Amino acid sequence: MATKQMRVTLVKSMHGRLAAHKACVRGLGLRRIRHSVLVEDTACTRGMANTVSYMIKVEDA
Repeated sequence: MATKQMRVTLVKSMHGRLAAHKACVRGLGLRRIRHSVLVEDTACTRGMANTVSYMIKVEDA
């Protein structure tokens, strides 16, 4: 049984953001603008994505 995943893309810079928001972006595995990663769609990763929703784009994969 495959786990559900979502594609997360960083669309705005992390420069000048709160340390907690930078940590969320790094925790999702994003490194630079327009970098995309596939992450498991769990409550934890959804919470991290919601925290920095103004900097990322989320798509179902």
